[in-house]
Amino acid sequence: MSDKTHGDRSDGEPAIGGRREFLKKLGAGAAAAATVAAAPVPAWDGQTFKDAFADLFRKHYQKMSPEEIDAALRRIERKAASRLGVSIECSNTPPIDGVVFGYAINIDVCKGYRDCVTACVKENNLGRDSQVQYIRVLEMEQGTLDLEHGDHYYDHETVPAEGKYYLPVQCMQCDDPPCVKACPVEATWMEPDGVVVVDYDWCIGCRYCMTACPYWARHFNWTEPEIPAEEFNPNTHYLGNRPRTKGVVEKCHFCLQRTRVGRQPACLEACPTGARVFGNLLDPQSEIRWILQNKTVFRLKEELGTEPKFWYYTD
Repeated sequence: MSDKTHGDRSDGEPAIGGRREFLKKLGAGAAAAATVAAAPVPAWDGQTFKDAFADLFRKHYQKMSPEEIDAALRRIERKAASRLGVSIECSNTPPIDGVVFGYAINIDVCKGYRDCVTACVKENNLGRDSQVQYIRVLEMEQGTLDLEHGDHYYDHETVPAEGKYYLPVQCMQCDDPPCVKACPVEATWMEPDGVVVVDYDWCIGCRYCMTACPYWARHFNWTEPEIPAEEFNPNTHYLGNRPRTKGVVEKCHFCLQRTRVGRQPACLEACPTGARVFGNLLDPQSEIRWILQNKTVFRLKEELGTEPKFWYYTD
């Protein structure tokens, strides 16, 4: 694991240095803190001393034992209760054997309603006051595919607008993801089901992955995500929609809390026109395999060789 340090952030606050920076500050008081570790006294970031120190010394997700992961899940639940005032269930449902997820969108059918964006924000506990959205629906000129000039701030009384079509863009879940290669601390990787995930507790907020991603699919939390307690989705996954903090990068994860238990992504269920198709690329009987075999499909920026598992097609 890399032990690189990072400079100051552009907003004047120190870079998120995670456990190393915190340990420097608390090293002198570690022995004293240990004597009160068992006491249920709120300490750092809404946690007890015991939970805070356990998090500081926590291993990388991929190196934790099942027992260590379970303990981490329980700490996340306790922290959500004390810090956010919400009761959540944090799971660690593993990938399904024989499944690699893929996505396809029919751009003839998408009308730019953005119901998918709203559903994604709610399902994945995105801050209501921030600009973090996993899905950007681009309004495009008919006959063009110029992503640089696509407008995702369009605001018409009615859609679709004349002469326009709509292109939803989100994480492509690349088979050769440049974001993974760019991360200096291995906080992001591809799971066996093809989903590229982030361990938010390991992310140092350097944003190298954002620079590496050619699809603008990664998002940095410049502020603490604000979500009304009554709107918080309590069904969470460690690598998915669990609570995040200021200073970490996040992205679409194909709603792991849903898809790994046989449900569809929230964006697909919310689409009123049926433009979205999701399924197992390894299943020859799946709808997405039928789309890939029977429709004219394309992927964004194929020339880069990232091998997205996200396709677009037309009727």
